[in-house]
Amino acid sequence: MKWNFNNTYVHLPESFYSIVEPKPVRSPKLVRLNENLAEALGLDKSELKGQAAVEVFAGNQIPKGGVPLAQAYAGHQFGYFTMLGDGRAMLLGEHITPDGERLDIQLKGSGRTPYSRGGDGRAALGPMLREYIISEAMHALGIPTTRSLAVVTTGESIVRETMLPGAILTRVAASHLRVGTFQYAASRGNIEELRSLADYAIARHYPEFKENAERYVQLLQAVIQRQASLIAKWQLVGFIHGVMNTDNMTISGETIDYGPCAFMDTYDPNTVFSSIDTQGRYAFGNQPNIAAWNLARFAESLLPLLHEDPEEAVRLAEQQLEGYGEIYHHQYMAGMRSKLGIFNTEDEDESLMGKLLGMMKKYKADYTNTFRLLTLNQLSDSDLFDSSEFAAWDKRWKDRLGRQAESEEDSRALMQRSNPAVIARNHRVEEALEGATIQGDFSKLDKLLTVLSNPFAYSEEQEEFCSLPVPGNRPYRTYCGT
Repeated sequence: MKWNFNNTYVHLPESFYSIVEPKPVRSPKLVRLNENLAEALGLDKSELKGQAAVEVFAGNQIPKGGVPLAQAYAGHQFGYFTMLGDGRAMLLGEHITPDGERLDIQLKGSGRTPYSRGGDGRAALGPMLREYIISEAMHALGIPTTRSLAVVTTGESIVRETMLPGAILTRVAASHLRVGTFQYAASRGNIEELRSLADYAIARHYPEFKENAERYVQLLQAVIQRQASLIAKWQLVGFIHGVMNTDNMTISGETIDYGPCAFMDTYDPNTVFSSIDTQGRYAFGNQPNIAAWNLARFAESLLPLLHEDPEEAVRLAEQQLEGYGEIYHHQYMAGMRSKLGIFNTEDEDESLMGKLLGMMKKYKADYTNTFRLLTLNQLSDSDLFDSSEFAAWDKRWKDRLGRQAESEEDSRALMQRSNPAVIARNHRVEEALEGATIQGDFSKLDKLLTVLSNPFAYSEEQEEFCSLPVPGNRPYRTYCGT
């Protein structure tokens, strides 16, 4: 199957992982293969559909060169520190692509590990397909993310509130190094273990710092920059992660762990979908600040490496953390300018954007469709577009566009590249999952994935996927996929 494993994580101290044995499942069956990703990995997609590959995706067999292990880490979960680890995941190894890229290949839902904390280590089909859909939607939007190579059913049922079909997801990531991995190392109080982890992260993700005496400060700075950019991209498309614990923040800057995530329909910074986020800690509008809080925990973990003088180490950490807000603001403003067809910078831009968002909240406008209709210049009947406030804003916006050298056509083209016509709307995702998991019909899932694969196409096929859900009596809720 052309796997090309070359594993480096096992060279870290053994405290960072546990070698695990595969937990065979009864009768695995392939239900989803990401053929485009398979080709990018240099794998033969026809072979990946064969039974030998299915046995690998199910964890029944370990491919040549694989070293199955579960990673140890810690994390602040809803603000409370706890020791964690891969309780239901197994890292098969690090695959080297034909382009020389090193990527983790992990099985999610593969069975109990030493970090399972009483869980069964398994996963249900619905949540695994959900991660497949959302991660591929994020990739198509140009947002750094882990990706899904395959989903197999296990032929076994798992017990949750009811009996559910079991499944295993094959996840591909730049790495699974998390802020929580560094918190784990720091909590052990062994500076050499911490140093070995930091050096490993640098060698894997930031090799340009490897020989620099200030490499640990540079590591902190680079992670801050990547996360600021990532969160800005989330905010620009209305994505809500739902569980921004420190163990769900990667050193690589990829979005990871699609549990109770969702895309916002009606614009409201207070939007929360996760059933367990009862206080709104991870609400849409809180995500930038939560990222800053998580990065502060990362900086705390690195303190012993930043400088031998504790006070100087704190000063260096604070200096880097202070830059987060400016980096995020720059990235977010640049993205918002693009969404409105603006090429240059003026002082009033933030006020212009803030006014639009304020009106969208006041009139309960759909976030994605508002920008889509502005892009198309199709201001259909709605409370927002019919208001005198919008008319005044629209004139102000048109005047702003008129003060730049680029033409109206240039602005419309920029807007189309920046505003997705479609997102993975929650009701569409639920329809696809219901068809696949209850009715055994994958046609809706296939069509949804096709539409989401090019969200900026503005094609006729996408029109029906722009429609909003029928209003319900209860708010939409998402759940951690266990």
